[in-house]
Amino acid sequence: MTSNGTPPPGSAEKPLGEIVSDVTSKAQLLVREEIELAKTEVTAKLTKLAKGAGFFAGAGILAVFGLIYFFHFLAKGIADWTGLKEWVGYAIVTAGLFLIAGMLGLLGFRSMKKGTPPVPELAIEEAKKTQAALKEARS
Repeated sequence: MTSNGTPPPGSAEKPLGEIVSDVTSKAQLLVREEIELAKTEVTAKLTKLAKGAGFFAGAGILAVFGLIYFFHFLAKGIADWTGLKEWVGYAIVTAGLFLIAGMLGLLGFRSMKKGTPPVPELAIEEAKKTQAALKEARS
C-alpha cells in the first residue's frame, strides 16, 4: 500500500467499495438480462397460443360458412353426378365438411398444447445457475 491508502501501481487489489460497486452493477445487468430472456420466452409461447387460436378460428369458419354456402351445391352435385338420391349427396358433403373441420381442430389443439403454460423455462434455469454461482462465491 502507498501512503495515501491506494494499492501500488501494477497491484491486482481493488478497494472494497469498487469491488462492491462492480458486483452490484454486474448483478443488476444479470437480472435485467434474465428478465429480458423471460419476456422473450413468454412472447414465443404466446405466439404459439395465438397460432392455435387461429387454427380453431379457421375450423369454426370453415364449419359454419362451408355448411351454409356450399352444402346445397355440393350435395346436389354429388347426387346428380352419381345418380344417387339427393339425401346421399347431403350425407357425403356433411361427412367431408366435418372431417376437414375436425382436422383443423386437431391442428389447433396441438398448437395450443405446445404453447401452454407460458413459463420462461430458460430464464428460470439461468436464474438457478446464477443463484448457485452466488452461493458458491459466498462460501
